[in-house]
Amino acid sequence: MPAKVNEKYEKDINNMSTWTVIKREFLRDKGALIALSIIILSILVVLIFPLIINHDWAFSMNPRNINQPPSNRHWLGTEIGGRDVLSLLIVGARSSLTIAFAVTIMSAIIGITLGITSGYFGGRFDNIMMRIVDFISTLPTLVMIIAFLAIVPGFNVIRFSLVMTFFSWTGIMRLVRARAIQEKELEYIQASKTLGTSHFTTIFRELLPNISSIIIVNLTLAMANNVGLETGLSFLGFGFPFDQPSLGSLIARASDPIVMRHRWWIWVPATVFVLILMLSINTVGRTLNRATDARQRRG
Repeated sequence: MPAKVNEKYEKDINNMSTWTVIKREFLRDKGALIALSIIILSILVVLIFPLIINHDWAFSMNPRNINQPPSNRHWLGTEIGGRDVLSLLIVGARSSLTIAFAVTIMSAIIGITLGITSGYFGGRFDNIMMRIVDFISTLPTLVMIIAFLAIVPGFNVIRFSLVMTFFSWTGIMRLVRARAIQEKELEYIQASKTLGTSHFTTIFRELLPNISSIIIVNLTLAMANNVGLETGLSFLGFGFPFDQPSLGSLIARASDPIVMRHRWWIWVPATVFVLILMLSINTVGRTLNRATDARQRRG
């Protein structure tokens, strides 16, 4: 009976598009479906809540509300400045997710462009690019980002994103280059060249769509990595400016022994949110990987 079920499943898979396979994989995996729901809900909350919140009530310093525990008025209590922790958590999550998304997109643009060009054309350009990638990959990323942020004049969120991007594009570049080298030897690419199709058209109409699934998987996992990197940098004091809340800056409050022991409501919610969010993104990434892996699709 199981063999017949697997055979039927394999036959169905062969007749499905990639997105249909992804949808079926999520429906089969309840954990992945829950993880995807958590991500979508988190994004909706951090996008909508700041638009309806009373900023004067949430972010104004109030000496009478300093370090208040959770209550009906402040569900997650207040911090040392008397500001509402729940509001800081949501706005901080928006800041962290925004910068992680921006770094992921910018890294993808650079990595995909250089990787597919390097893999498709090869030659001297490929050799030069791989030496550059090898050099950047050998650098201690966290230390180098901290060093750059320390010397960059006029530090702000944009410069922070650019510095993170500079050290984040090499992974996707290696992946795309490797797949481009494999794909360019296949018959459909050779047929496109034989018909006299331009390199630009061949790359973006033929080659790129056929490696898009593995790119989506990689970017999903890179998003989780960038959330963690931004949180770590903000925790160390090298992330968002002090006046702009982020998940890392909230977690950094735990460096105060008094807050660590007696005011858990200030740092625990941000810590739990980061753990759940990164676990959810990784779960979704693994599910996408299963769905887009041809060998997994066959059973």
